[in-house]
Amino acid sequence: MQNTSTFPRREFLRRTRNWTLTAGAALAAPNLFFNQTKAQTGENPSEAIRVGIIGTGGQGRSNMSTRTLAPYVVAVCDVDSNHLAEAQKQLKAKTGVEAKGYADYRRLLEDKGIDAVLIATPDHWHTLPAIHACQAGKDVYCEKPLTLSIREGQALVKAARYYKRVFQTGSQQRSWPDQKFRRACEYVRSERIGEVKMVRVGLPGVNWTKEPAVPDGAPPPELNYDMWLGPAPERPYNKHRVHYFFRFFWDYSGGQMTNWGAHHLDITQWALGMDESGPVHISARAAFDSQKRFEVPSWFEITYKYANGVTVLCGNSHRVGTTFEGQDGIIYVDRGRLESSVKGVLEEPLASDEVHLQVSRDHHQNWLDCIKSREKPICDVAIGHRSATVCHLGNIAVQAGRPIQWDPVKEEIVGEPVHIKQYGYEYRQPWELPEIG
Repeated sequence: MQNTSTFPRREFLRRTRNWTLTAGAALAAPNLFFNQTKAQTGENPSEAIRVGIIGTGGQGRSNMSTRTLAPYVVAVCDVDSNHLAEAQKQLKAKTGVEAKGYADYRRLLEDKGIDAVLIATPDHWHTLPAIHACQAGKDVYCEKPLTLSIREGQALVKAARYYKRVFQTGSQQRSWPDQKFRRACEYVRSERIGEVKMVRVGLPGVNWTKEPAVPDGAPPPELNYDMWLGPAPERPYNKHRVHYFFRFFWDYSGGQMTNWGAHHLDITQWALGMDESGPVHISARAAFDSQKRFEVPSWFEITYKYANGVTVLCGNSHRVGTTFEGQDGIIYVDRGRLESSVKGVLEEPLASDEVHLQVSRDHHQNWLDCIKSREKPICDVAIGHRSATVCHLGNIAVQAGRPIQWDPVKEEIVGEPVHIKQYGYEYRQPWELPEIG
C-alpha cells in the first residue's frame, strides 16, 4: 500500500503530465488521494461530504447553487478564470464558504480534503476527469450526456466498478420533484394504456447564436484554450465554438440529440425497461445548415427499433417531450405536464402487483445519500451510459448516412465497421484514455 507521506505532490504531477495514469499509479491512486469521510463509513452520518465542482459554466453553477448541494461545495475548478471567479463569488454569497479555486482539475483531484466531484464540463471533457476521479477514490456526479462516444461510456462503467465508486449521471428527470416522469414510466410498464408499440420523442431545434459570424482569432486571456480543447482535435479559437455553442460541433458534443435527447430518451429507456439494453436497428433522416455555421443537423428524425417490437421516433418535428402510444391510448410527459387520453389512468393509484419504480425526489440528495450508503444511485453510471448510447447511435446513423445494426448485449455495431467519433476515437496527444484494471 502506498504511503502518502512518501509520495509527494511533485511525483504525482510528474506521473500525470501526459494526462494519463499508468497501471501502477492507478492502483495507488485511491490510497494517495482518498480521505474517506466518517459519513461514508457510517461512523458519523451527519458529517458533511466535501464536494468539488469541475466546470463552472452555467450548468456547473446551477448545480452548485441548489439548496441541497451548495452546503457541501468546498472547491471549484474551471479553465476560464472568469467562470471560476464568478463561481467562487456566487458560492461565497450563498453559503459564506471561501471555496478553493483550481484552473486544472488534476490539482483538485489531488486535494485530500475533497471526497466527491461534480463534473459539468463540455461533453468531450466528461470522461477523463470522471475516470481520474474514480482512480483518485472520489465519488462522481457527471452531467449528461455522460460521454462523447460509446467506447468512453464503456470505459466509465468499468472504472466506476473497478474502483468501487458511487457514480450518478445528471439525468435529473428521474428525480423530478413532482415525480411525473417516474409515474409515467410506472403507468407505461404497468400497461395502463395497453401494450406500447410506438414512442415519439420530441426535442428542441438548434438554438444557435443570433450574433453575426466572427472570424477565428486569438482566445481571450481568461481562457486556457489548449486545456479547453483537451483531447479534442486542435482547431483555431472561435467564440461561437466554445462555452454554450460547443454542443453543435461533433468534436465536442452531439447537438440537441445528446443535449435534450439524453433526458427524454433516458425516460424512454426507463419506461420500456431497457436500462440494461437498447435498440437493435437505427436509421436516420437529417438536414443541415445551408450556411454551415454549425455541424449537427438543423432537422432530423431518428428511427429506433427494439427487439421487442417497439419503435421509437426521435426528432425535432414531434411534440417536445415523450409520447407513449399504447393499444388503448397515449401517455404524454414533459417537465410541464403529464397527461393521458385514457380516462382515469393518472388518477387511479398503482396496485401492489403493478410496477413500482425507485423513488428519488432530489437528484443531488440521492447521490449524497448513496455516497453514505454505498448503494447505486437512481441514474447509476451504467444507466447513464446506456441512455447516452441511444443518443450516440442516432448521431452515428446521421453521420454514416445509412442504417446501423446494434447488438445491445455485446454493445457493438454489427456488420460494416463505422469510423465515427461518437462510436470511438483517438484522443489528441498527449491525452489518453486510461487502461482500467
